[in-house]
Amino acid sequence: MMFKTDNKMRAGLSALALMIGAAMPAAAFAQDASNAAPADGASDPNQPRLGWYKTCAKQDDADICIVQNLIMANNGQLVTAVGLISVDGKVNRKILQISVPTARLIPPGITMQVDGGKGQKLDYAVCLPDKCTAEVPLTDAMIASLKKGTDVTFTSVNFRRAPNPIKISLTGFGAAYDGPAISDSKLAESQKSLQDSMQKKAEEARKKLEDAQKAAKQQ
Repeated sequence: MMFKTDNKMRAGLSALALMIGAAMPAAAFAQDASNAAPADGASDPNQPRLGWYKTCAKQDDADICIVQNLIMANNGQLVTAVGLISVDGKVNRKILQISVPTARLIPPGITMQVDGGKGQKLDYAVCLPDKCTAEVPLTDAMIASLKKGTDVTFTSVNFRRAPNPIKISLTGFGAAYDGPAISDSKLAESQKSLQDSMQKKAEEARKKLEDAQKAAKQQ
C-alpha cells in the first residue's frame, strides 16, 4: 500500500509520533515484540502502561485529538502503539493507526481482532527505521465495536514468519474516547509515575543479575 502524503495524513502521523514521543521519552521500539513481551502484554500486571487516554493539540490549521494506548516491555521498549486520530479542520477525517516494531513481513500487515472475532487486516502505510505503521479509516462501526469489546488483539508477523499477537484490554476505552482530553499536568504526572516504575524495575533486574553472578562465583 502506498503511503498517501496529503496534509491531513501528515498531520495525523506527525501528531501521533509527537504524542508517543511525549508520553514515552525513555522508550525505544523493540526489534522483535516476541522477545520483548508476552502475547497478552497488556494483561501482565508487571508491565508498564498508561492505559487508554486522549490528547488534543493544534497542528497547522487542524485540531487533532488522539485516543491512544501504548504497550511497552518491562525493559522500557515500546511494543505496540494504538492511535485513533480525529482531524478537524478544512478537511475532516478519522484514522486508526497501529505502530509495531520494525523487522516485520509487509504483505500480512497487522490483523485486528476484537474479543477473538473476525480479524480485519490493516495494511502498512509506512515503515521507518524505528517502527512500521499500519492504518485504516476509522468508522463508527469500528468505534462501537471497540466500546463494546473486552479486549483487542493486534497481530503482526516478524521476519522469522512468527506471529506476534499483542492483546490490549479495552477497559477505559469508551471513557477515554467520549471524555475530555487529559490535562498536561495529569499526563506529566502519569509519565513520571510510569518512569519511576520503569526505573524501579530496571534496578530490581540489575540487583537480581548481580545476586545471580555473586551466587555463581561462590559455587
